[in-house]
Amino acid sequence: MKIRPLGEKVLIKRLEAESTTKGGIVLPDSAKEKPRQGKVVALGDGKLLDDGTRAKFQVAKDDVVLFSSYAGTEVKVDGQEYLLMDESDILAVIG
Repeated sequence: MKIRPLGEKVLIKRLEAESTTKGGIVLPDSAKEKPRQGKVVALGDGKLLDDGTRAKFQVAKDDVVLFSSYAGTEVKVDGQEYLLMDESDILAVIG
């Protein structure tokens, strides 16, 4: 199955959570915080402007991005978990 975001939506694959702390303590799954970083997998067509044109995205496919804790909607496709969110929910591009 293939998924294609619409409009100004962005599909993001969340990066894996750290399994150990900087001090070397191994964290159980229940103590891991969901990461707020992910990789852009797909983009929609862009926001429709008043003049009928589409706005360009500030992010590109394969960018690693930082987003807010409660951003987006979690979706599961072919056993993979993704986040579908507005481009405005993305706070920064990393790297």
